Amino acid sequence: MSALPDRADAVVIGGGVIGTSAAHHLAEAGVDTVLLERGSLGGGASAHTAGMVRTYFPGDPHTGRMAVRSLNAYHEFAGRTGAPLGLRRLGFMVLFTDEQQIAAFEAGLPAQRAAGVGVHLISAAEARALNPLIGEHAVLAAAWSPEAYHVDGLDIVRGYAAGARNHGARLFTHTPVTRIDDDNTVHTPRGSIKADSIVCTAGPWSGEVAGMASVDLPMTPRAIEMLFTDVPDVLDVPDTAHHELPMTMHATSGLRIRSWKDRILLAMGMPGAGETREAWLGRISGHLGTLFPALDGIGLHRAWSGDFDASPNNTAFIGEHPTRRFLYAAGFTGAGLCQAPAAGEKLRDLLIVK
Repeated sequence: MSALPDRADAVVIGGGVIGTSAAHHLAEAGVDTVLLERGSLGGGASAHTAGMVRTYFPGDPHTGRMAVRSLNAYHEFAGRTGAPLGLRRLGFMVLFTDEQQIAAFEAGLPAQRAAGVGVHLISAAEARALNPLIGEHAVLAAAWSPEAYHVDGLDIVRGYAAGARNHGARLFTHTPVTRIDDDNTVHTPRGSIKADSIVCTAGPWSGEVAGMASVDLPMTPRAIEMLFTDVPDVLDVPDTAHHELPMTMHATSGLRIRSWKDRILLAMGMPGAGETREAWLGRISGHLGTLFPALDGIGLHRAWSGDFDASPNNTAFIGEHPTRRFLYAAGFTGAGLCQAPAAGEKLRDLLIVK
């Protein structure tokens, strides 16, 4: 086990998509950077996603602006890091089942457009043409955003990690932080390192890490479980055999589905307080059967589960403590892949503009 250096300009705590993005952007700017990851790179929330980057976030143009900036960076990712991403466009659709949802979408459209988000209202027939699983009378209309892509989150992590190392950053895995002193000395089982600046990007553990530095980050870990269906019978909707379905979300329940090889991948949070897993699966099955009749009664199986960092208003906070060199990016609420490049750029700018 190699020892830590005695000091660094920046010590990044957390090696997921946000942390490796920060390390890459800092090292690229000439900052002497060390990254500490408690497990393996990308082994936390970054590995437990639906593998989508998108720019449209209903009711949240601020996140949309970050995502637009990030998507532009992903299109240039190979040139910056030397690692291709293999983005594959699927699109993102939000299904509206009442007139109030349509009115709210139209009211928020100018702000979305001002943020650079490409999204527009489509008819129920147009929605079914994009996703033939949608029931004939299941929805009134939908929001359609073509700029949504499949991507492997671990490819992002590996690419940023390689880019960071190429610019001189040192990355240490299986190195949990155990204490942070008032002078920004960071302690680990591998040794201690003095940081001019600490950058907290620890995902669900960001609140715990910040607490070691007497910094309050008002965020909590939130669990999510992804499910697979049985292999669906698509004989009644043959178009699904010839193209991948877009990510499709129900505005009311938050149920999301997308193609995943020969199955359907779906998510709808986790069981509510006092709700059994069986009751939760029953709720999901009910929504599936109503919105997507071809999936009515289909078997559901756990794909994977994990935790992500949630903020009180579901919008990430990126900033710096007012009295010490402690920077943070946390609370991405499941949208870290969509914002990682912009978050890394913002952290770089905060750190180098002292």
